[in-house]
Parts: sequence; C-alpha cells; structure tokens
Amino acid sequence: MNAAGSLSPSPRTLEVESLDSFDRLVKAGIRSMHGWHAQSLDLRGRAASLQAMDAQGAIFLGCTFDDGVEDSLRDRGALIFPRLESVPFNPYRGQLYSPQELYSGPPDAPYETTLDARIYHWSIRPGQRHRLDATLAAALHDHSIGDALDELVRSELGGRSMVGVMGGHTARRGTPAFMEAAVAGRLLARSGRVVATGGGPGAMEAANMGAYLSGLPDADFHAALAQVAAVPGFRPSVSAWARTAAAVVERYPDGTPSLGIPTWFYGHEPPNYFATHIAKYFANAIREAILLELCDGGVIFLPGSAGTLQEIFQDACENYYGASETIRPMVLVGSDHWKRRYPAWPLLQSLAAGKSMADRIFLVDTVEEALDAVAR
Repeated sequence: MNAAGSLSPSPRTLEVESLDSFDRLVKAGIRSMHGWHAQSLDLRGRAASLQAMDAQGAIFLGCTFDDGVEDSLRDRGALIFPRLESVPFNPYRGQLYSPQELYSGPPDAPYETTLDARIYHWSIRPGQRHRLDATLAAALHDHSIGDALDELVRSELGGRSMVGVMGGHTARRGTPAFMEAAVAGRLLARSGRVVATGGGPGAMEAANMGAYLSGLPDADFHAALAQVAAVPGFRPSVSAWARTAAAVVERYPDGTPSLGIPTWFYGHEPPNYFATHIAKYFANAIREAILLELCDGGVIFLPGSAGTLQEIFQDACENYYGASETIRPMVLVGSDHWKRRYPAWPLLQSLAAGKSMADRIFLVDTVEEALDAVAR
C-alpha cells in the first residue's frame, strides 16, 4: 500500500479519469485498452471508439455506456464494475472532495440535508456495517480516495514538504487555543510547507484556516478570525458554524491550498470549510495511518486528549521502528499539558531513549518554537 492508501500502481496500468484523457488516447490511434482503468466516466456517444479497440484486460468502474456497449465490452474481455445507485456517494470517484461539495444542498437548508450528512446517516443505518453491498461500496470509495490523494501528492503538491497539525476538536473559535492553531497553520504555509490536518473542527479547522488565509495581511487575517468567532463551535448548529466559514472563503476565494483527512467514523466531527482538498474516509484506522505517513516534514501536536494521544503514539511507533532516514520530527506544544494533564512527554522520552528518534522529539511552549523545531 502506498502513502495514500491505494494499491501500489503497476507500470502496466493506465488510469483514465477524464473524458479528455480518453479522447486523447483514441485520437492517438491506440488500438488496445489492455491495462486501462476507466473511472466514473460517462462514455455515452463513444460506442464506435470502444467497439474499435481491443477490450481485453480493461477495467471500467462505475462508467455509463450507450445501450449494448456494456455487454459487448464484457463479451470481449473487459471487467465492468457497475454503478451502485443505492448509495449516496460515488464509490469510484476520481478526485478528492471540496468543502463546497460536502456541504452541497438546498440553499439555507440545514446541515442534515448536505451530502456529508447524508453519507454519514447512510453509514450508521442498523446493520449497515455488516451488509456486503455497503461494506464493498465503502471499501471501493476509500480505495478511490486513496488513489486521488496519491495523485494530488505526486502532482499538485509534488516537491513540497507536508507538516501535520494535530490537536483537539473542542478548541472553540475566538479562544487562545484556536488562535494558536491558526497561527501554526499560517506560519507553516508562509514557510512554503503544505499543512495537513484531520480535517475536522477545533484545532484542525484553525490550522487549515491559518494556512488558507496565510497570504492575507495581519489585519485581514485577524478580522477573519473575529468573523468566524461569532459562531464559536459546531454545536448546536453545524449549519451556522459552516456558513460563517463559507462566508470567509467566498470573500477570499484564492486561499492557499491545504489538506484535510477526516472520517465519517466520527459523525460528530463535521469537515471544516478551510481545507481546500478533503480526503474523507469511512475507515478511521486507514485515515489515521495515511495522515501520519504523508507528513514527511513532521507533525506538530497541539494540546488535545484521546485522539491526539493516539496520534502521538502511532507516530512514535513509526519512528521507533523506522530506519533513521525515515524518522520525522515530533513536536509537542504545551509543557504543562503534555507533562501534567496528559503526561505523554515523559513516556515519549523514555520510548525514544537510545533510539535514532531521540533527537527528533521536541517539547515547546509556542508555535513559533514548534516551527523552529520542524525546520531543524
């Protein structure tokens, strides 16, 4: 499995993820579709092109065809995964989500009508996790998201170091904890790094917001923070919480890209509106592993509780057993929090003693110090 959670690509396969790429291949005179993986394409109107090519070894996932074409392709050796009309999402999607897509719904309608909420409600239906069709759809979806994330990292984000910002989902807008996370995201983005978070509310939203607005002057940045603070949290209304963020994004539509990797496993954590690229998974364990794996520039751990603690020691495990060349910095922010309230730091020190990771763990008190530690 590669860093994005998809199967390691074979040099003999070709991802065909758009009609433009399909048409270019046809125009180039390609005669065989062997090794092609066509994903979520509406291929109606292209029956003649499909009929003219050798279909042996091609795979079509959730594609739409003219009448009779699907049977012809199957008879000629293609493997066809049908569209799954009974689920509220596309399990074969070829790209990551945007916040606008996940929050799509009727104007001024409540959060419960959005795509994000409908997918979550589908996932928790009684017995859903034990149904073959549901588990297959979820697994296909997560594979497709992993493939799209891999493509994003290799193309748009290629060559740029990615730093994770982890922290509690309870940090409310307008509080020092939220400001701290926003400043962390802002400083990291200004230093040329890509910010990655768990994609949810609290410190995650703040870090994505700081990155998104990193190009603004300080006065405008703080004004935006004050604007969203009018709705401090996503309870009691996710709708009001998301709309205040959407208003900021609409005012500043060309923000700095950042990544959010949330999960429907935690239904109480809606995705934040400031992560421009959202890789949302059903499987939380895969999501956690991928998020940490992608952070080649290290991870900054802001004050948090159970979820953040899990991420600290999952990351520590990777560093503990990893080759010295693969060890990434771990920076815990908040001496009192990580020494007394949740004493992860003493245990982390004991774990690192005598290992290559010993000089890559840091305990600091400010996000400015955290950025210095990551830079080392």
